[in-house]
Amino acid sequence: MNDLSVHFEGVSKHYPHFTLERIDLELPTGTSMGFIGANGAGKSTTIRILMGLVHQDSGAVHVLGHAMPAEQAAAKRDIGFVSEDMRLYGSATLAWHMNFVRSIYPKWDQVYAESLLQRFDLKPQQKIKGLSHGQRVKATLLLVLARRPRLLVLDEPTTGLDPVARQEVLGELMAVLADEDRTVLFSSHNTLDVEQISDQITFIDRGRIIASDNKEAFLDSWRRLRLVLPPEAPMPKFPGIIDVGGSDRLPVLTTNRFEPAMVSVCNELGATVQGIDNMTLEEIFVANVHTRRERQIV
Repeated sequence: MNDLSVHFEGVSKHYPHFTLERIDLELPTGTSMGFIGANGAGKSTTIRILMGLVHQDSGAVHVLGHAMPAEQAAAKRDIGFVSEDMRLYGSATLAWHMNFVRSIYPKWDQVYAESLLQRFDLKPQQKIKGLSHGQRVKATLLLVLARRPRLLVLDEPTTGLDPVARQEVLGELMAVLADEDRTVLFSSHNTLDVEQISDQITFIDRGRIIASDNKEAFLDSWRRLRLVLPPEAPMPKFPGIIDVGGSDRLPVLTTNRFEPAMVSVCNELGATVQGIDNMTLEEIFVANVHTRRERQIV
């Protein structure tokens, strides 16, 4: 467990109208995980348990080697947390916030903080209430990054940002990932943002982890096969076919176990492969969710 920055084992949390159920999650040190789910899927509840803000009903949680929530004070010294819900003091300046955080955290890197001021185009003497939404997000990120945390936890950090501000924030996060000892958990429903900075992907839906793997493994194994099927030809059947769309003559097969040999099998059965389409991370996520929900209904 020493090489894991985050370890959830059988973690559950029950609310009157929602249950986080038997969450198993491992985040190795030095990696970046995209934590993807629709609104209300359980992302924020999972993160609040990780931060010790919510206590799990059952299961074990270890963060940076510390048991949570019992040892949360020790763990939080090395955790940087950014959420869309975080608020800074509106009447105080960014410089005041920087001095305040520096007085608490001995790892504060003033040189790095000043570099971030330049890169984010922030003015330290400007009051928080005078900043735009994008500037406030960048100010919060500066206050967290300059502490040099070992684990960076981001809960929907790019929500509401304009395209320019979003790319500035994502660019800095990618620079952070150049440090192999830094670990990042990026929670979002925006798969495009997650895809840019994550090497591990975990999907959550209705309080359960439904898939977790290396990002490249997801992108390499998922395909859509567009076929032309003569009347007498049987529908090809492969392991990993999770959806059959299109029409009887022009079926579209979605598979999560694509192999080039599938094309030869289709041809042998009399089917013509019109095209093989790569799938985006968003399409893979949606297909995972739909498949799981259909199986639950059945």
